[in-house]
Amino acid sequence: MKIYNKKRFLSFLKFKRDFQQYGLEKARSYELIIHWLNNKLSRSQFLLLSGILVGCTAGLAGVILKTIVHNIHFFITNKVHFEYQVLFYIIFPFLGIVLTTSIVLTIFKGQDRKGIGAILYEIAKNSSIVSSVKTYSQIVQSAITVGLGGSAGLESPIAVTGAAIGSNFAQTYRLNYKERTLLLAAGATAGIASAFNAPIAGIMFAFEILLTGVVFTDFIPLVVAAVCGSLLSRILLQEDVLFRFYTREAFNYKNVPYYLILGIVTGLYARYFLLVSQKVEHFLKRLQISRLRKAMLGGAVLSFLCVLFPPLFGEGYDTVKAFTNGHANVIIENSFFKYFDLREYTIIIFLILVCLLKAFATSFTIFSGGNGGNFAPSLFAGGSVGFLFAVICQQIGFKEVPVTNLVLVGMAGAMSGVLYAPLTAIFLIAESSFGYDLFIPLMIVSVISYLMAKWFSPISPELKSMAEQGKIFTNEHDKNLLFSLHTEDFIDKDAQTINELASINDLFELVKNGNKNLFAVLNDEGKLKGILTLDDIRPYFFNQENNADLPVTKIMKTPPALIRPENQPVDILQTFDDTGTWYLPVVDDQNTFIGFISKSSILMSYRQVLKGYSDS
Repeated sequence: MKIYNKKRFLSFLKFKRDFQQYGLEKARSYELIIHWLNNKLSRSQFLLLSGILVGCTAGLAGVILKTIVHNIHFFITNKVHFEYQVLFYIIFPFLGIVLTTSIVLTIFKGQDRKGIGAILYEIAKNSSIVSSVKTYSQIVQSAITVGLGGSAGLESPIAVTGAAIGSNFAQTYRLNYKERTLLLAAGATAGIASAFNAPIAGIMFAFEILLTGVVFTDFIPLVVAAVCGSLLSRILLQEDVLFRFYTREAFNYKNVPYYLILGIVTGLYARYFLLVSQKVEHFLKRLQISRLRKAMLGGAVLSFLCVLFPPLFGEGYDTVKAFTNGHANVIIENSFFKYFDLREYTIIIFLILVCLLKAFATSFTIFSGGNGGNFAPSLFAGGSVGFLFAVICQQIGFKEVPVTNLVLVGMAGAMSGVLYAPLTAIFLIAESSFGYDLFIPLMIVSVISYLMAKWFSPISPELKSMAEQGKIFTNEHDKNLLFSLHTEDFIDKDAQTINELASINDLFELVKNGNKNLFAVLNDEGKLKGILTLDDIRPYFFNQENNADLPVTKIMKTPPALIRPENQPVDILQTFDDTGTWYLPVVDDQNTFIGFISKSSILMSYRQVLKGYSDS
């Protein structure tokens, strides 16, 4: 036995020396072990191991962040008297945004790209390579912002942190682009699963938002990462921290009309939420003041809103839990509304104002300098809208209104419309409420809200500006690579041309002396009049004497489409698909002919770029 152990030890020393030859002499012992396993295990086995390690690390990061923020909120809202809470609502939200901005400017050098768009950007434009700084920067920033009362969610920062963990793991062990992207998504999946204790929702999030259009046969790392993140959350987090709802009602098909109406209501609210976000973002961008002053402005607005409406403080999950537990009056006990007569209409007015102002509170939190995402705000707003809808139905006179179920499916509806992620919303609420029998109402509300969102805007307005600049993909991963190509490189400017006044006999001479099978017919000013191919000319080859004086304008064709030099390759390929052709002429704004562009040249360049990413 001693001899065997000695051999294993010597073997370890040998592979350590081998790795030192590859410049890994500063690697830690556990890194050397994983490098060794990478060489010994098959690709599938190592990806499975990677999914476990990334999932556990990202899940632990999520647990730490949730615990920090929960303890801060518990101290402020449960341990402090109302008069002091008002003071805290004035100071802490303001301080949270200002501190976060100051830290970004001083410690992180102004690099504050945040949210799901940051992950998509790294996948699309940076070969899934995420800076190692993001493995901790998002936790620090969001803990300060949301912990001190920022009206945003922790799930997006957790997802970015998990993505950074997965990407840096892949970089450390020299995995290629495809595997980096897979582990990046696995880290984000584990983060979402940890935040909500919902592994299936985490997987849906990865496929529905991060990996849209990307087909992975190796999806097992995503599954194991989600399971690891969820298990850590379940084991380490206290029950009151978990995103769990234990009270609900059985589904009754007679209540379908409620869900149909609620789907429309949440769809309209989601559109309102996104429009407010856009307006606030544009307003803050237009301000000609420093980032620190913007943070002070946003913090002041947020503090004012939190003083008037305490449910806007932080993530707001406790408020939604109060709705589902039948403790609606609790939400106004810590506000000035408690001095009013607690009749039903008082609660209705309070909830309407909370729902309307939540969009402003979240937008000022995020765009003035805080760090957070729209997961929690959309869930909070959806639950509030669902409860408000239920209360109004009861006041109208409807009996047996499924209040709890309307709160739950309202969360799914708003999240589906705000994030454009119906499957994630459906499975998140189903898992969090143990309500798999609610799949029908969840699908009804989420799909209606999502379709309304798509009707207003084909892609999420949050990502639209980045998509227009080619920074992220909209619906296919291929577009990311195509955006790195330049149209100018594919234009054949040596194309053969012929004047519109020329005859077919002149065209025959051009064919004999040239080596092209495509011709542009131009006027004296170089304007494109039509195009010709060898197939168009071939019938006249065998009857040249009778057709010698026939003008080329008699046999030329109008091109099915025209390409401009400023068109993106992705749009050009779509034009090729729409017209069913392989060659199209390129002209400028005055219709002056520039050259021809071929579909095959773009596809060939795309394959070369794709191969470069796969080998990297």
